[in-house]
Amino acid sequence: MSHSPTPAHWEAQDFVERFEGALGKGKGRRLYAFKVMMTKKLIKFNRDFENFKTACIPWEMKIKEVESHFGSSVASYFIFLRWMYGLNLILFGFMFGLVVMPEVLMGLPYGSIPRKTVPRSDQATEMDLSVLLDFGGYCQYSVLFYGYYNSDRTIGVLKFRLPLSYLLTSVGIFGYSLLVVIRMMARNADVGGDGGDDADFTFSWKMFTSWDYLIGNPETADNKFASITTSFKVRAGVWTFNTGIDRKDYFLFLLRIKEAILEEQESRKDDNIHLTRFLRVLANFLVLCCLAGSGYLIYFVVRRSQKFTLEGLENHTWWERNEVNMVMSLLGMFCPMLFDVISTLENYHPRVALQWQLGRIFALFLGNLYTFIIALMDEINLKRKEETIVKFNITTWETSLYNSSMSGNVTAPPVTIHPADVPRGPCWETMVGQEFVRLIISDTMTTYITLLIGDFLRAVLVRFLNYCWCWDLEAGLPSYSEFDVSGNVLGLIFNQGMIWMGSFYAPCLPALNVLRLHVSMYLQCWAVMCCNVPQERVFKASGSNNFYMAMLLVILFLSTLPAIYTIVTIPPSFDCGPFSGKNRMFDVIQETLESDFPAWFSKVFSYASNPGLVLPFILLMVLAIYYLQSTSKSYKEANVELKKKLQMQNEENKKKNKQAALKAQMDLEEARKAATQAAEHRRNNNASFQSQEG
Repeated sequence: MSHSPTPAHWEAQDFVERFEGALGKGKGRRLYAFKVMMTKKLIKFNRDFENFKTACIPWEMKIKEVESHFGSSVASYFIFLRWMYGLNLILFGFMFGLVVMPEVLMGLPYGSIPRKTVPRSDQATEMDLSVLLDFGGYCQYSVLFYGYYNSDRTIGVLKFRLPLSYLLTSVGIFGYSLLVVIRMMARNADVGGDGGDDADFTFSWKMFTSWDYLIGNPETADNKFASITTSFKVRAGVWTFNTGIDRKDYFLFLLRIKEAILEEQESRKDDNIHLTRFLRVLANFLVLCCLAGSGYLIYFVVRRSQKFTLEGLENHTWWERNEVNMVMSLLGMFCPMLFDVISTLENYHPRVALQWQLGRIFALFLGNLYTFIIALMDEINLKRKEETIVKFNITTWETSLYNSSMSGNVTAPPVTIHPADVPRGPCWETMVGQEFVRLIISDTMTTYITLLIGDFLRAVLVRFLNYCWCWDLEAGLPSYSEFDVSGNVLGLIFNQGMIWMGSFYAPCLPALNVLRLHVSMYLQCWAVMCCNVPQERVFKASGSNNFYMAMLLVILFLSTLPAIYTIVTIPPSFDCGPFSGKNRMFDVIQETLESDFPAWFSKVFSYASNPGLVLPFILLMVLAIYYLQSTSKSYKEANVELKKKLQMQNEENKKKNKQAALKAQMDLEEARKAATQAAEHRRNNNASFQSQEG
């Protein structure tokens, strides 16, 4: 008689199937042991591979160490610097692969034509160190600058179209940078979640959900930690690390809790509102005075440098030759310090104070940069007037040379002139590129000298003179310096703006910036760990990441304006650069369409570029953006309303549960009282019964 299997039978059969190797003997048991061993090795391999991927991220351990000492606000600067390094590496690849290398490999060599040859009058000093440091001499007629590149429509055996590639690569750099910045802003917005209010149960969320249990890098346990003062009175030895938690990441966890506590304290401050408003108005007035003064100073020194140029730079001192660059660098170094002192009057939340500081330094750098550009436009106009005179003189010289060669024997060979002896124009594009390169180099040197003198030397003096000084140098003046997040971030952003703006006139600028950022990562990491102390008011910087990107986006847009104005409006130099001989630089596109494409395609392109079609298309894009923004705003409001409803429902459920619990407690108390009364009644009955029997 057959019996149907019971649930217990199925459980036993499943257990036997899963552990058949362990329960058996011989070959089956060895196979099971091999499977278990391979599973453990696979888990270990996956963990090691994740650690390897983390270690392959450039400077990840350095940034993590900085964050453990100084919080996420300082670490956000180094993360931003690493991101800028990657962006410039790609821009360097574009410019080097599509412009510089084709000219070097397929173009005419150095010394073959006048634009690639140092003039005879300058050859005696072309390799002098002072001339090279000023980016004159040999550097001026090299691939560093616009004037070196040939204007032939095609070069080399491959018939590479260098002028077209130069223009499209320069414009493509702006387009690629725009896409990358917008994508990063969207990614940072996605990290923020649904955008709702997360102020409820802040410390509970921090305590129970902030930890990442996938961290398993053993090298982090070897780092030394500075003691961190937190509002949680917790010692490092209280927790046991049986789960493999690293001490460094544990301190990071405590530091983030401290950031949250300080934010909560800042949000509960209640000051005199009238005094606060007066001090903030006063601070903004002082900042406006500083901005106006710096703009006037830059315009004054640029006009003064034009006067020195007309008189001859060799007749002036080194400071007078480099006055513009040094004044701009010094203003960028000292004005943020002055803004930091002024900001103490306002008493903002640390993150809000950082954003105000960033905005003011942003206005300072932007005003200085555009004052510099406006002054350069005046110099460009002077160069163009000089170019007209030189062009007339060259025509006269060529005519006289031809007449002198034809005055004698008609069959005589033509006169050959060495490229170094040929007269040439001033090439205003190379002049602009030189100004940008000098500005970036002087800004870099100022930054590094400030680190070595302002931070390192100050820290050495405080450290070794503190034992024999009248007061405590570490606690009082001058003390150790704090890391200036706002100034360094704005320095990076405006340095990148100058790279975008100047790469059209100096194609090797992205390469110089890659080198600068690479050195800055190591030097500033060393300086911040050795010379700086953590900020007194630590705060998380997650809300500032998109603020950095927004400023970078504005600088990108403002950097495209001078380049686009140059391409569309100003005629190029007649004897240097890839666009020489054309009325406008963008004529190379029309020339390519007429020569390399069918007639119908160029006609379609001309129709598509008609303002009658472009303006309605732009209007349609603006309307679409407005519609999408309105839709996003309505979705966000609906999300907030839905969250409020959920919170109300949650509160109602809490009330119902509380009432149910209270009712259950009352029922329990009543039952307990009833039981007590019943027991008392039974005892009384028993006592009365026993007394009756007695």
